[in-house]
Amino acid sequence: MPKKTSSQKTTSKSVASVASKILRDGRSSSSSKKVAGSALAQARAKRK
Repeated sequence: MPKKTSSQKTTSKSVASVASKILRDGRSSSSSKKVAGSALAQARAKRK
């Protein structure tokens, strides 16, 4: 079984949902928002 490269890893739906809530919450720290943004950048885009 081939190893996953970093470009093949994606964020799960539940983690992406939490990350979205962190970014929308005004009380979150800037470091939390950086991590949340990184997680969302690795999430799959919604399909129409």
